Amino acid sequence: MKNYRIAAIPGDGIGKEVIAAGIEVLTTLAKRDGKFGVSFDHFDWGSDYYKQHGIMMPADGRSQIANHDAIYFGAVGAPDVPDHVTLWGLRLAICQPFDQYANVRPTRILPGIQSPLRNVKQGDLDWVIVRENSEGEYAGQGGRSHVGLPEEVATEVSIFTRAGVTRIMKFAFDLAQSRPRKKLTVVTKSNAQRNGMVMWDEIAAEVARDYPDVECDKMLVDAMTMRMTLKPETLDTIVATNLHADILSDLAAALAGSLGIAPTANLNPERKFPSMFEPIHGSAFDITGKGIANPVATFWSAVMMLEHLGEQAAADRLMRAVERVTANPDLHSPDLGGKATTREVTDAVIAAIMGDNS
Repeated sequence: MKNYRIAAIPGDGIGKEVIAAGIEVLTTLAKRDGKFGVSFDHFDWGSDYYKQHGIMMPADGRSQIANHDAIYFGAVGAPDVPDHVTLWGLRLAICQPFDQYANVRPTRILPGIQSPLRNVKQGDLDWVIVRENSEGEYAGQGGRSHVGLPEEVATEVSIFTRAGVTRIMKFAFDLAQSRPRKKLTVVTKSNAQRNGMVMWDEIAAEVARDYPDVECDKMLVDAMTMRMTLKPETLDTIVATNLHADILSDLAAALAGSLGIAPTANLNPERKFPSMFEPIHGSAFDITGKGIANPVATFWSAVMMLEHLGEQAAADRLMRAVERVTANPDLHSPDLGGKATTREVTDAVIAAIMGDNS
């Protein structure tokens, strides 16, 4: 029987609460399935670790998790630690060296959840956003000079490489090809960014020639926000740069009902390094410790992790359990307009897993 070793990094805020819930659910799921096992190694890295040690994770942190089958990540960020310290010190310190260049964010309206969009129903909004996760606007290139003086200068350089753009385009076209509608929208801003984004467009057109069965169109990122809001049914698979997809995926989650239900996979498709799975909602310190964090995004992220590990039957069982729970308004957490607690939602998903014979 296969046994998967998972590195659990709860991180900050509600990350600790939802990862604990996710571990419970995955442990139950493995027992219910009976064909694989899961074991978790826990790492207490994050803002609390930073306050004690001056760093977000140990210097040898990546080597401690490099041989795990996957990474289950909660959230990063604290109100009393600068955001760039927490992000670059932990999440990006894992994503970039592990070459997790494909960030995948599915979005759809789950049963029982109401979109804030008028007249949009389940099935009208069913997208996957592919975010280039290794370069672009978040490459980390740039610097500051004359700090504190009136002539202080700060630069943030967007990096686009032919290799980086080509591989994310191929990944996005492959994903679009695997979905029923076989449709891909390439998001750009090449009217104003005339170098990197023009190359982005050109490479997208080159790659498209190898996928004649995929319908491909192009949208400027500002126009894309309007299309997502007014014509969600016209979209399916979407590919965008690191910054653009970061923003658009938050909009997508809100249009589907809540940030609390949106999952993420940070993939190294070649599997040279472990991939990382996380909810997109962040550390949410305003509700930390209240027991009301929505664990659905963390459960859905676990679905993506199981798919990546090749456990499709278990992934399907977990997704069915999640959908059966969201279909019941009494099990909606406050972000969805309900009163259910993290514990109640977790218990209901566990019960749905144990009762699922499909």
